[in-house]
Amino acid sequence: MIVILFRVLIIIALVLLVYTGIRYIQNPERRLMIAKNSNEFFFLDDTDDNKKNLQLVYKSCLFEGEKYLGTTEDSFEVVDIHITVRDPLELRGFTRDDLYYLEREILLHYPYAKITWKHPIDKLILTEID
Repeated sequence: MIVILFRVLIIIALVLLVYTGIRYIQNPERRLMIAKNSNEFFFLDDTDDNKKNLQLVYKSCLFEGEKYLGTTEDSFEVVDIHITVRDPLELRGFTRDDLYYLEREILLHYPYAKITWKHPIDKLILTEID
């Protein structure tokens, strides 16, 4: 009887180990950090949850955007996004074209949004995009 109980416990432990491994691999925060370390673009957002901030990585720089819900002509949509950078020193080498690229990527997900860049990024953008 004790041998059968021990085997059941081993099987439960293996299932738990496999489940934990799968959850670790699918973790979006881990994928965000991998993209940051490998100098790739990655967009992390839960479009169904307007209260969750969006995060994106571009050229090893981590940006965070606060979404604000508002009204459009037909429905409630995200109409305002305020983007900040977590570490301003990571902005070294960024050009205005890089920021315009990020705006285009965000507008693909939120077409009604007005993007506002916070300090120090707003000093680089001198002209508005319509």
